[in-house]
Amino acid sequence: MVTEALAALAAAGGGAIVQAAGSDAWEGIRTRVAQLLGREPQSEQAVLERLDHTRTALEQAAENTTDTRTGALEQAVVRQETVWQTRLEDFLDSLDDTERQEAAAQLQTLLDWAAEQRAQNGTAPTAGTVIMNATVSGHGRAYQAARDMTVHEK
Repeated sequence: MVTEALAALAAAGGGAIVQAAGSDAWEGIRTRVAQLLGREPQSEQAVLERLDHTRTALEQAAENTTDTRTGALEQAVVRQETVWQTRLEDFLDSLDDTERQEAAAQLQTLLDWAAEQRAQNGTAPTAGTVIMNATVSGHGRAYQAARDMTVHEK
């Protein structure tokens, strides 16, 4: 069974794979993920094909997104992140304890490499503190979110 820490590592891995699709880091992460998950040449080729499918699915979602309200690209991103998180979790779960620790270390190295690539290319996600304040008087309402928000007033 995959521990909570390994599940978080797998989730980060899924996110890194999807973030790399369409970027300069794609070939590097594609090769590293295939080497990690494909312990044999045949399975490495299968992983490469799955990675290519992911990139194609994301590109198609981006091309077909004419109405930004549909969220097709965002849905595709979430779907592919989940797919790769599950694949990574299943992979880690299939290993014995020693192999699992080695694979987790390799996955962490891959994540570190991906973060370094994003930083070098200026695509690193920003982190920090966000402070939002709202003042409401009378019958007013305040809505705050760190992402998209839709409010339906009745």
